[in-house]
Amino acid sequence: MLKRKKEGLGAERQLFNKGLSQGQVNLAEIMNGYSKLLIDDPVRPFREENLSEIESSVDYGILEALKGTWVSYNVNYNKNVTSPSLASGIHTTIMPSPGTNSGTIPGKFSFDCEEYIEKLTFTIVPGGVRNRGGASELFCGAVKYEQSIQSVNTVKGQEALKYTPIHEENGMYLWLSDVYNHAATKESIERDRGIHAFSKDDFEKYGYKGEYRDEPLVKVSKEGEENKYILLSQLEPGQPYYEIIPAQELKPGAGVDGPYFIPDYSISRSGVIPHGSTITLLGDIAPQGQSYLVNGSPYFPDGKEAWEPDHLSISRTMGSAGVTPDNIIDLDRPAPAWVHETLDDENDPGSNKIYTQRILADDLYPYSVRPDLRLRDTLRGQEVSNFVHIKMSSKMKTGAQGGILNVPFVNRFVPTVEVDMNMWIETIIEDGKEVLQLQYEQIVFFEFDFGNDGGTTSWPHIQTNTLRKLKDIPEDQRKVIEQQFPGTQPEIGGEGSKGCPYHKE
Repeated sequence: MLKRKKEGLGAERQLFNKGLSQGQVNLAEIMNGYSKLLIDDPVRPFREENLSEIESSVDYGILEALKGTWVSYNVNYNKNVTSPSLASGIHTTIMPSPGTNSGTIPGKFSFDCEEYIEKLTFTIVPGGVRNRGGASELFCGAVKYEQSIQSVNTVKGQEALKYTPIHEENGMYLWLSDVYNHAATKESIERDRGIHAFSKDDFEKYGYKGEYRDEPLVKVSKEGEENKYILLSQLEPGQPYYEIIPAQELKPGAGVDGPYFIPDYSISRSGVIPHGSTITLLGDIAPQGQSYLVNGSPYFPDGKEAWEPDHLSISRTMGSAGVTPDNIIDLDRPAPAWVHETLDDENDPGSNKIYTQRILADDLYPYSVRPDLRLRDTLRGQEVSNFVHIKMSSKMKTGAQGGILNVPFVNRFVPTVEVDMNMWIETIIEDGKEVLQLQYEQIVFFEFDFGNDGGTTSWPHIQTNTLRKLKDIPEDQRKVIEQQFPGTQPEIGGEGSKGCPYHKE
């Protein structure tokens, strides 16, 4: 959970506002003043008279950098890519093979790996979204998103590419760091009071004759003695007591001593997918050391180190494609010879290799095996000044959890059980100018069919892409985007700043 030290940021905030109005965003300015929130950090008090100011100055954190329309950025210019892409995105999708069911023929699956283009629009919701929790209040900085994806394929005998809509999604990202303590006041107590002024039970059971009891009663008589109750404030230092009767009324100032809420995470994402799944992811900015803005380029492995099961379209439950600690597949070299051979019981005992052969034999290898290598190869031709790395998941190892809900069909046949996401917002230096770039890796885990031993198999559906603002991509690519996503126009000047609570004309 991150907090921002807001004191002394007035001048820098004005500069940032000006940058927003001109369509310019600087990651260093956005991330200035952030640090990890700790239990002994100062807690801001909430006051009703400050509501308008609090709502209009809500923090959006790193989500501010996302504002605008992002589209696929093709890496054809990159000389390090030996086979230029037709589009910047790569997805792998694994589905049950036709005719299969978990009770008869296990383990058959259909595999697709395609390139795609994408339009991803983020819109800031003006003003803080207020969540009231009594003594704690949270003001969310909300950012709506809309995503459209089309696959890109060649058609035999045709020069023109085939673009096919394959995915639509909408939802919201929330920045969760603006938390306030809201103590009771005389006015709030009188406005919200919901008990009788005089309690007959208090009088008959405990002898309390006052109105609106706003502190506990304690029993100070021992067993066998006549019952005697007094207010907690009347208790002498060190005086023993034997029962506590909680108060049903608030006293002005109640809640100022906590408990205090420290959010587990700074960012959430809620999304609706028309296949029939609704997701909530939680996460935060991943630091390197003490820094949340990291200099240089994101790290991706090379060679044999790239065989990391957490990023492969071959999950641990699908077998290891013949990989052992002494025989690791180097994804930066051609696929092993067996990938293109006819396999049988002799060269593939246990049917391990044939199970995943088509994934390694795909035309988009090695991206068909590890799609985020496309992100790595894009960065190899770029000068990256700095970046911010966001990590999110629907299933965290500890603490607060996100979740997934599926419609009955999906839940029965191909239940979606987990979504993990990495997002990198990068500052690229080109021709002496700074350009923002967005890269992401999203891994959705399905569960369907069973292995021969009856175990459940996890099937990764992976998406990776590199995007830039529409105004920052070459003219020829922009024309393709505008043709395939009608109504898409570049944001110029101050047009992109409308609705931003920080920028007021």
